[in-house]
Amino acid sequence: MKADEILRRARFWGLTIATAESCTGGMIAAALTDVAGSSDVFDRGFVTYSNAAKIEMLGVRAETLAAHGAVSEPVAREMAEGALAASGAGLAVAVTGIAGPGGSERKPEGRVCFALARQGTPTWAETVEFGATGRAKVRKAATAHGLALLGAALE
Repeated sequence: MKADEILRRARFWGLTIATAESCTGGMIAAALTDVAGSSDVFDRGFVTYSNAAKIEMLGVRAETLAAHGAVSEPVAREMAEGALAASGAGLAVAVTGIAGPGGSERKPEGRVCFALARQGTPTWAETVEFGATGRAKVRKAATAHGLALLGAALE
C-alpha cells in the first residue's frame, strides 16, 4: 500500500503512527514523511540499529535479546510496544532483520521480523524470508512489507 493511502486511513481513524526500525534504517518513516502533510499523522520514528539503542530507546529487555537475538519476533514485539510507549502514537510498526550480506544457517540473509502494536489490542508479529537477494532489495522489500502491514491494520 502506498504511503499516502496509509496516511489517509490513519486520519480517518484518528490514529497517529510511530515506527521502530533496525534493518530498514528509517526507510518506512521516510516513505511516510515523503508525503506532504504527513505531520498530522506521523508522530515519530526510532532507528534502533544497535542492541543498545533497542534497549535504551524502546525498552527492549536485554533478556529478550539474549534469549532470542535481535532478529526475532519477541524483539520485534518489544520494539513495537516500546515505540507506542515512548510516543503519543496509536499504531506502531517495528522491523528487525538481516539485510545482508551475511547471515547464518540459523538466521539467514533476508530474514526479517515485523510487529504491529496498537493501543488496546494484542501485538502481532511475523517473520518473512525475503531470501539472499542483496542488501538493497531486502531493505526495499522490508519497507514495502512494513507499509503493507500498516495499511492492513488501518482497513
